[in-house]
Amino acid sequence: MVHDALARLAEERVGHRFKGLPPDAADLTVSELAAQRRNLFTGGFTTPVLALSAERLEHNLAALETFAERHGLAFAPHGKTSMAPQLFHRQIERGTWGITLAVPHQVRVAREFGVERVFLANELVDAAALRWIAAEQDANPAFRFVCYVDSVRGVELMDAALAGASRPVDVVVELAAGEGARTGVRTEAQCAAVADAVSAARTLRLAGVAGYEGEVPQADPERVRAWLRRLVALAVDFDKAGRFAGLDEIVVSAGGSAWFDAVADVFAEVPELSAPVLKLLRSGAYVSHDDGHYERLTPFNRVPEEGGLEPAFRLWTQVVSRPSAEQAFTNAGKRDAAYDLDLPVARVVRRDGTERPATGIEVTGLSDQHAWLRTSSEADVEVGDWVGLGLSHPCTSFDKWALIPVAEADGTVVDYIRTFF
Repeated sequence: MVHDALARLAEERVGHRFKGLPPDAADLTVSELAAQRRNLFTGGFTTPVLALSAERLEHNLAALETFAERHGLAFAPHGKTSMAPQLFHRQIERGTWGITLAVPHQVRVAREFGVERVFLANELVDAAALRWIAAEQDANPAFRFVCYVDSVRGVELMDAALAGASRPVDVVVELAAGEGARTGVRTEAQCAAVADAVSAARTLRLAGVAGYEGEVPQADPERVRAWLRRLVALAVDFDKAGRFAGLDEIVVSAGGSAWFDAVADVFAEVPELSAPVLKLLRSGAYVSHDDGHYERLTPFNRVPEEGGLEPAFRLWTQVVSRPSAEQAFTNAGKRDAAYDLDLPVARVVRRDGTERPATGIEVTGLSDQHAWLRTSSEADVEVGDWVGLGLSHPCTSFDKWALIPVAEADGTVVDYIRTFF
């Protein structure tokens, strides 16, 4: 099933639906174009075009695999970052427990491409989606699905929608990261009330506890670790109360891309419980990393001896106007580049097959299809040059491109990643 689904991606026709690809490849399939191993810079690709570095992508996949293994963590990377089944399977091949997702559509994509284990980091109260999940579970004994619950009302809605299901849906109580944070149950007493509601529901099974430390207000190492210890203590209290009786494993899950070092440290403190504990990390942005938000926040800045990540995205744009010595414009804008957290950063200029640092060039704004560049006296840039931009926020970067070339350091395109947003 998995092979067939991925093979169908390779048989898609390359045409006008996919930005930046060579116009003369319009009649080829993706696999046929990949087999040609065209060069990103000389093979007919048009600007703007987003590319992933083959080497850096592989480096990042290995880095979190190694980190999770070293700390005894199971890993379910958040798939909403890329929504790329090819990357899901590269992650699974590296030993991940499964894939984390956020909404029902994303689960449908994962199931279409054979993902057997899904952690939904959200409370799911959509009746149609719940009925579909129940049918998937009934039809596929190997399918493991876990999702959040964070309210008695949510539990009641889930139980009503799942009436008649032959397998219960596993749920974890989500502990909020603090007052004013995003979703989750605010107090331990309220967590117990939600757990009681799960026990009373015929269609649900309490499998553990979870949350997202990235929402801790005024997050710093001390506050994040304090909240993570609350999460662990909640699991311990639930276990002492017999709430996990009959489970083969107890799920304790946290971990975005900014504090996985703290998660590893605190989860190492989890005591022995009545069943083995699945310590589930969910970081997702690592797969491509970035040149902004996560470059600043990655835990590897705090613990460089543990490894490191490399920004794998580069958006190649072309200078289309140089109206003054202080200004230039390239042909990529809000339609092409992530800008919700930081503006793109000019990294390199390419002219006549030669690259050099983008010295003296700053992106100051984006229009729909233009990047505004401020150029100092040091800037050597003219109309026709290719400017490689680094991007911030991987999730939004993947979101804007349906088919992304994967290029080796010399520009040889060796693969194409299909996304589903």
